[in-house]
Amino acid sequence: MKNKILIGVSFAFVMTLIVACSPKSEAPLAPVVDTAQIKKEIQAKEDEFAATYNAREVKNIGYYAEDAASFRQNRAPLIGKEAIVAFLRDDVGSFSNSNKLSCTTSEIFVSNNGDQVVEIGYYKVVDSVNATINTGNYMSVFVKRDGKYVCLRDMSVSDMPNE
Repeated sequence: MKNKILIGVSFAFVMTLIVACSPKSEAPLAPVVDTAQIKKEIQAKEDEFAATYNAREVKNIGYYAEDAASFRQNRAPLIGKEAIVAFLRDDVGSFSNSNKLSCTTSEIFVSNNGDQVVEIGYYKVVDSVNATINTGNYMSVFVKRDGKYVCLRDMSVSDMPNE
């Protein structure tokens, strides 16, 4: 009887050691986010925006989400894609045909799952002989909807002196 109790206690002790020393199962890892690829995607969105703007075809702009808001210097916020496109349509009307806009992504900050991106960039407007007319900075917040990034919020400011 003593041997059975001693064997039972020894078995319980060994099993406790095995369970206590077994490796812990790790929590599932967050998806790997390819920041370089996302930066390329965001830059492509900026290139498309500039090309559409330069072609004076802002009605076809696919950059903004329907519920986007845009914050511009010296004006009330533009709420909704329709209001933003209306502003851009008026803005492009005062933009000389020889002027060209370019946008460059400087930095991005990506959420852990890659569904949200904050972009910091700069823009430049040049005339027909590539003389700089205006430069500035912008910040945009993108969200992934239906597998594509769309701009949900943006703001920009010129770094040129006020006239």
